[in-house]
Amino acid sequence: MKKIYAIFIKDTLIRFTSPVEWAFFLILPIFFTFLIGGGTVQNQDSRTFFYVVDQAHSPLSTALINELERSSSVRPGLTSYDEAISEFEENQIAAVLIIPPDFTLETLQAGNSAVELRQQPNNLSAFAIQQGVNTALTRVSSAVDIASFSTAQAEAIRPFPSEAERQIYFDNALDAAYTQIEEAPQRLSEVQAATADTIPYDSNANSAAGQMITWVFIPLIGLSAMLAMERQIGTLRRILVTPTTKTTYIAGTVLGQVLTAGVQMCLLIGFGVLVLKLNWGHAPAATALVVVTSTLAAAALGTMLGTFVKTEPQGNSISIMVGMVIAMLGGCWYPIELFPQVMRTGAQALPTYWSMQGMLDILVRGQGIDGILLESGVLLGFALIFFVIGVLRFRYE
Repeated sequence: MKKIYAIFIKDTLIRFTSPVEWAFFLILPIFFTFLIGGGTVQNQDSRTFFYVVDQAHSPLSTALINELERSSSVRPGLTSYDEAISEFEENQIAAVLIIPPDFTLETLQAGNSAVELRQQPNNLSAFAIQQGVNTALTRVSSAVDIASFSTAQAEAIRPFPSEAERQIYFDNALDAAYTQIEEAPQRLSEVQAATADTIPYDSNANSAAGQMITWVFIPLIGLSAMLAMERQIGTLRRILVTPTTKTTYIAGTVLGQVLTAGVQMCLLIGFGVLVLKLNWGHAPAATALVVVTSTLAAAALGTMLGTFVKTEPQGNSISIMVGMVIAMLGGCWYPIELFPQVMRTGAQALPTYWSMQGMLDILVRGQGIDGILLESGVLLGFALIFFVIGVLRFRYE
């Protein structure tokens, strides 16, 4: 046991002498996790934003703004004229709607009412805003036309005693017209999916699990570079000529790296809990099992690759390349559901796929230890196969 501990201390000191290793160990995983998942503002309002300058402050301008806020395609934001024009001239906003002071019911009934829409040229967002504004204007104009027609018909039947009573009737008719337009039945419905998705997509969970797997697998696969270096400089031969068996050496090397990776994953899990508010804690036993089996599979893969590479630079290059590729194909960067069926089937031959599925079972699907037994068993199978190949091919020269 002392020899295994000594090998672990030696490998740890060698590994963390380089500042680059610290970046791989903690800085890069947290940076990419926060950038992809936690640092991305998930705005549920996907409508196109634009500025509105209300210089009229009239019932008609209020009605127009209310219609724009109910739009499913555009989202107005009230601001001052100077701010709106400043951001528009700096190309920070696609369009600005200016409602002039004379935008009132009287001018609209007289046919002299107008608004000003300033748009960036050749801008698709500006075109979408134009369509949204036209739709809102049409609805407001329709309500005014309905109220005006109703008032005219009522006046034809019985003249109003005074202009004030006529205005009261018009206002009531206008409110009724708005209500009828708002309550009009939808004649066109949009269906986005045949069945509802019972498991919502969580970008934080997918990012945290995927980046943790990526940045833990790469250093563990980098065991191949460590083995190649010790063969190349002759330290492996000197270790094995001492009373140290091949099994002891491999156990010390692998277990030491697995423990280091376990610490790394615990730190990243803590980051996910404290910063991203992920529910890792609801199934601690399941989380621990997935962490252990994932690190064993990755370390075993690195041990196996170490018997094929010849030099340390070659091992470093291969570990980064293999780690990135199997992480991407295993669904660590993008949801595996986005891949074609043939790729989803092929991904099951990768340990990263099963590690990712196990973590998502815990984080997204809310499962416990019973739900991740399959994934953990498959990962242990990968570890066994890789270790057997690595031990059989192990050479000190």
